[in-house]
Amino acid sequence: MLEILEIDGEKRVACPDAACGFVHWNNPVPVVAVLVEYQGKVLLARNAAWKSGMFSVIAGFLECDETPEECALRELQEELGLTGRIAGYIGHYIFKQKNQLILAFHVQAEGEIKLNAELAEYRLVEPEKLKPWPFGTGPAVDDWLKARGIDAKTG
Repeated sequence: MLEILEIDGEKRVACPDAACGFVHWNNPVPVVAVLVEYQGKVLLARNAAWKSGMFSVIAGFLECDETPEECALRELQEELGLTGRIAGYIGHYIFKQKNQLILAFHVQAEGEIKLNAELAEYRLVEPEKLKPWPFGTGPAVDDWLKARGIDAKTG
């Protein structure tokens, strides 16, 4: 039977039997965020499960044997039907509420936008009008804007 034990100074779910050795480390899940630049604007999308008015950059879970860069381009193709190239690495961000480590990339995209069933709609926003949000992928958007000399107020 599993118990809560103190391991490495943290309370963790673990098997008390030393021969078992099981410890639930609760490591964060790697997620790749893709700030899509399309025709000089930033593409934000609304997931079909989200309420109206909620938009974000594209994001997806890193697959086994896939680099973060490959994931970024795969998500771009799967969710938007676009091709692109990695223009740069924005940074990494802890999203504690969802126990995720976000790896954010800037991708320049081209092609015709074709939303998959996961997305309900999209918006193209001029970088100067983009307002980052204070959680999840929002800090990556803020860092991308600041790197371009745009000091947007967090919305």
